[in-house]
Amino acid sequence: MTAGLQGSLMVDVAGTWLTAEDRQLLRQPQVGGLIIFARNIEHPRQVRELCAAIRAIRPDLLLAVDQEGGRVQRLRQGFVRLPAMRALADNPNAEYLAEQCGWVMATEVLAVGLDLSFAPVLDLDHQRSAVVGSRAFEGDPEQAALLAGAFIRGMNSAGMAATGKHFPGHGWAEADSHVAIPNDERSLDEIRAKDLLPFARLSKRLAAVMPAHVIYPQVDPQPAGFSRYWLQNILRGELQFDGVIFSDDLSMAGAHVVGDAASRIEAALTAGCDMGLVCNDRAAAELALSAVQRLKVQPSPRIARMRGQAFANIEYKQDPRWLAALGALKDAQLID
Repeated sequence: MTAGLQGSLMVDVAGTWLTAEDRQLLRQPQVGGLIIFARNIEHPRQVRELCAAIRAIRPDLLLAVDQEGGRVQRLRQGFVRLPAMRALADNPNAEYLAEQCGWVMATEVLAVGLDLSFAPVLDLDHQRSAVVGSRAFEGDPEQAALLAGAFIRGMNSAGMAATGKHFPGHGWAEADSHVAIPNDERSLDEIRAKDLLPFARLSKRLAAVMPAHVIYPQVDPQPAGFSRYWLQNILRGELQFDGVIFSDDLSMAGAHVVGDAASRIEAALTAGCDMGLVCNDRAAAELALSAVQRLKVQPSPRIARMRGQAFANIEYKQDPRWLAALGALKDAQLID
């Protein structure tokens, strides 16, 4: 493996501290990142200590979390309870408030030693998908792009790179890809006219994109995250996107269409993903690791762009911007 480049696999750990088995896994050069979940979190100080323990083993690892706001918010105890993004849409100051949400989220995540949150959600709320629903900014693509762009502006000003998900849009498919294999029966032209628009509008401002475990049968028989057509022809070609492509969790039911964990990581990387996530299943992660080792995958230099740009432990709570942002969100009745 080329020195200085992160590996192509993102994994997780089971608890709030590292076991000997965790440490051994993280030492593997093919492991390039780790994502934390609610089970790994007690309070901010403990998260900082966990991140420091991980960095002591692998200073180069990319450390991630899902901290969107609303119901998808892993960091809770001792952190601001951000609203669901859909709650912003009806406020007359929605764009300003979206920027404040992005800045507050990114500031807190970076302060505990993590590099990024996989955010924002660029899916549209078509009133069809329960798994998307209030996670989406809007049903209107232009308004969704406007608010997501403001959220990204806040993230970037705090020092965090943005990841748009779930390309090319999960909002029309009714099934939940965590437990099923969703299908979106629309044509490419229909998808281009709506769901693809936020990704197109923001393609130069996104540092990363995460594709959906959704099949669009009129376009390609494979889910988007395993589809060279979606990732190479549309995302890289048509949208001219040059950032990182993260797979969604390859342990999800929507990814099982291509076989076991080894087949899934190979399919994702072959299609064009730079890093594959295998979460909540250590046996699957070990299989995926063996596959990456066997394939001698060359890691992407793009991944290094995702590292957080702020110092961990930053004293932000007395920062005038912090106080102003929280005040604005409280005045809008978006946080307590």
